[in-house]
Amino acid sequence: MPTIKDIAKLTKLSIATVSRALNDDPKVTVETKLLVKKVAEQINYRPNILARNFVLRTSNIIGLILPDITDEFFSELIKGVDEVTYKHNYFTMVISSHRYIELENTLNSILRNGLLGGLILLVPNINKTLKNILSQTIIPFVIISGGMHSSDFDVVSVDNYQGAYDMTNYLIKKCGYKKIAHITGPKDNDDAKIRVKAFLEACKNNNIKVPDNFIVEGDFTRETGTRLGMHLMNLKNRPEVIFAANDMMALGCYDAASKKGMSIPEDIAIVGFDNIFVSQYLNPPLTTVAAQIEDEGRKAAELLIKKIENKDLKNSRPQKIKISTELIIRQSTKPVKNK
Repeated sequence: MPTIKDIAKLTKLSIATVSRALNDDPKVTVETKLLVKKVAEQINYRPNILARNFVLRTSNIIGLILPDITDEFFSELIKGVDEVTYKHNYFTMVISSHRYIELENTLNSILRNGLLGGLILLVPNINKTLKNILSQTIIPFVIISGGMHSSDFDVVSVDNYQGAYDMTNYLIKKCGYKKIAHITGPKDNDDAKIRVKAFLEACKNNNIKVPDNFIVEGDFTRETGTRLGMHLMNLKNRPEVIFAANDMMALGCYDAASKKGMSIPEDIAIVGFDNIFVSQYLNPPLTTVAAQIEDEGRKAAELLIKKIENKDLKNSRPQKIKISTELIIRQSTKPVKNK
């Protein structure tokens, strides 16, 4: 690979001058900078990021820790983060950590090796161990989580409550459904807990009774949506509509309906939460809550870069950014008031 020495040889400049020119040192003339950058491009020079970070005692690598990287939700989140980091000349390093013990080990490792300049962390909730680890780190970080109740950290979250409440209200008041089932996310996930709370309160406020067997716990995966969707569709007193706590489980409910030969929304209606890209192309297109996933990633990245580049923000009061939601009404629901 081309090195700074190669550029120095071709430009007949010292290695120190080439290094300062590449780092935009104000003491280097504009003519020299242009010459160095022109030669660097000609020989396809790429800086050694780790070496640069070591010398400057800083890093332009942003770590993005996710519980999974296969779900379309996470793809959109990565896109939002990377859009902002790229514009500000930072690199995004995506790290997958599937269980809390892995997450804790991963954090302990990367927070000590000096590789990262900042960290964005998507977590289901902020437990005591995680809180202790994050409280001791000197690396700027931002959390993406439904746990807005955490007063100690900067947190970006979608408005889970309003989104789930509005969807439930729509199903009852606009469509006329009375038998509404809900597939929740994991019980230890803050987003899921807020969504089921909003669902139950909206039903209560509209005098809709929800049988115990109409609330089933999922894990945000398509496979679980299929299994639990099938279970709900097999109930003797089956629901008129299934509200899945995310679009991936709603996709699973579509699979279940197909297996049972049921038509959506004639035999059973299905709605989701997130508005992932594929939801508009289902047959029929999915009614869902738009969670502005990319915007969530962008806001987290913007806040983190501000913290990295403005040291005065280090001891400032933690920010809580809530991303608004919007109902996306499509053809997986229909009015049933005259049924």
